[in-house]
Amino acid sequence: MLARYLKAQASVLLFGGLVGPIFLIVYFALGTMARPYIQWMFWVGLLITAADVLAALALANAGAKSDARHDELTQRGVLVLARIVGISDTSWFVNDQQMIKVNLHLDVPGAPGFDTQETMASSPTRMQILAAHKLVALVEPGTEKYEIDWNASALIAGVVPAEFTLDEDEKTYDLTGQAGPLMEILQILHANRIPISGTIDIRSNPDLRQQVMGIVRRAGTDRPVQPV
Repeated sequence: MLARYLKAQASVLLFGGLVGPIFLIVYFALGTMARPYIQWMFWVGLLITAADVLAALALANAGAKSDARHDELTQRGVLVLARIVGISDTSWFVNDQQMIKVNLHLDVPGAPGFDTQETMASSPTRMQILAAHKLVALVEPGTEKYEIDWNASALIAGVVPAEFTLDEDEKTYDLTGQAGPLMEILQILHANRIPISGTIDIRSNPDLRQQVMGIVRRAGTDRPVQPV
């Protein structure tokens, strides 16, 4: 928690929070002769510094809750497809990027689906993913708690390549942009607690490998394995 707080405090100071500590440093550095004339710097600096500390504590607490929620969803959640049913602009901008509202419908196996709305920055990469009109989300069964998995969503949308090299076949199969087969594979990986990020090596798990290979062979276009 201390490391999280220090990181949050550094962020607060970086984005304007240094004003308070600077006022205090100047106040004490100028000595007792100047203090009657700059008394305001002490009180303003003290208030800003106190606000910095409170803001950092709030950020650290929010980060801790977010991580706990992520861990809970990872352990108990199911991986589902969320359909994008609407996108609308807002008048807000953050870091020169317009904020948008994305309306989603999540279908949860064995439970009623539900609608929700996400507000997010319209970064170029994110807009590429949204153009596929579907996202991957982790949903806690029996609730409407969810979290979008942007790595998996980029894979489903075809924004990043989905290539599977099978040594037995001496081929590399390309499933890029094939949402159905990729979703099957992602759900298998999630059920086996394998993170969906970067290059994944499942050779140490023969049963899992056979399941994934079956889907890949059924759905993938192939090309010869390129020598390293």
